Amino acid sequence: MQSIAPWAGGRFGFIEVARGGVICQCRAVKRLLFSLCIVVSTGQAQTSDKPTLCQGNYHSEAEAVAQLKRLAATHSNIAEWKARAAAVRRQILTGAKLSPLPKRTPLNPIIKNKRHYDGYTVESAAFEARPGFFVYGNLYRPLGRKGKRPGILCPHGHYRGPEGGRQRPDHQNRCATLARMGAVVFSYDMIGFGDSQHLGWNHNHPEALTLQTWSSIRALDFLETLSEVDAKRIGVTGCSGGGTQTFLLTAVDERVTVSVPVVMVSAHFFGGCNCESGLPIHKTPKLETNNTEFAALAAPRPLKLISVGGDWTKNTPEVEYPFIRSIYKYFGAEDKAQNTHFPDEEHGYEYIKREAMYPFMAKHLGLDTEGVLNKKTGKFDESKNTIEKATTMRNFHTLADMPKHALKPGATVSLR
Repeated sequence: MQSIAPWAGGRFGFIEVARGGVICQCRAVKRLLFSLCIVVSTGQAQTSDKPTLCQGNYHSEAEAVAQLKRLAATHSNIAEWKARAAAVRRQILTGAKLSPLPKRTPLNPIIKNKRHYDGYTVESAAFEARPGFFVYGNLYRPLGRKGKRPGILCPHGHYRGPEGGRQRPDHQNRCATLARMGAVVFSYDMIGFGDSQHLGWNHNHPEALTLQTWSSIRALDFLETLSEVDAKRIGVTGCSGGGTQTFLLTAVDERVTVSVPVVMVSAHFFGGCNCESGLPIHKTPKLETNNTEFAALAAPRPLKLISVGGDWTKNTPEVEYPFIRSIYKYFGAEDKAQNTHFPDEEHGYEYIKREAMYPFMAKHLGLDTEGVLNKKTGKFDESKNTIEKATTMRNFHTLADMPKHALKPGATVSLR
């Protein structure tokens, strides 16, 4: 048996805890004890010719606590942390085959089929992350707003079916509500989902982690090309696999100013898909790390972890969040790191979790909640959002509709 979060000495900052659907703030002062989780490690010994991949439940919850203690021992001040952060960031990019970063080739955006709704518009939008390799999505813009607007990226998780990915009603509600609050929102497909799947790409593409990380970087570039977007106010939020994309993009690109990864930051779970952990970004002969330290690379930028009792984020208030706050303490910015924990909720980005994200984004991006937030009830009103059909959201209906130079589905994408 081992006490959780030994680096914090059992003293934690304010944590938002949800009980009975009501979010309150309390100071967690107790130490939780847990028995070793019966999980078989999927990792293999490091060899000169085969990298170690930390996938799924790579180690137990107790081993995760011990690892965080080792990571915390690598620094004791802001200068040492910055050196550590640079090394971790370099390992992410190197492991993901993005070091040096590929040349930023023309995006050649295709924006079309504008639909007008109550307080916002939606357009089908695609661009080339690399020549011939398209990223597909939808662009949500506020109506009746003047001046520069914040931009928000909304990656999605591993949801299949005709209403999977960015077509899911909960995902559309997130994007539409943020647009009604004044943000320009870009929602985009993972490889092999949505339009990408519809046009023949498979999520098991060998370059999935590389391409998705690069696509997120280029999605940020795309937002910056829009004349109404304020490049100094860029947020990103996603759930599950979209949560992984959220903290990876935040870790490697300092242009992200606000980050809200949902139900994904865990010290013992490294992501169950190759697009999250299929390349050696977590462990090399020179450096070990985990997704909690990846999330900490956001410091001192505003970061909110949303966690639940029904998945691998169940320990966030006692394990991951105190570790991250200890990093923010170096910057005197502990108030910029928050956690809302829902002990009775399961994995997903349902309304109760979106309701925890909206005020954080509003505060740090300068969004306007007038007409969206009911001041009497404190609830965010999503009833004015229009949920579109997948066919309406399409960028291209067939391969014949694509530009002639578009890469064929499954092709290797040249990054150099």
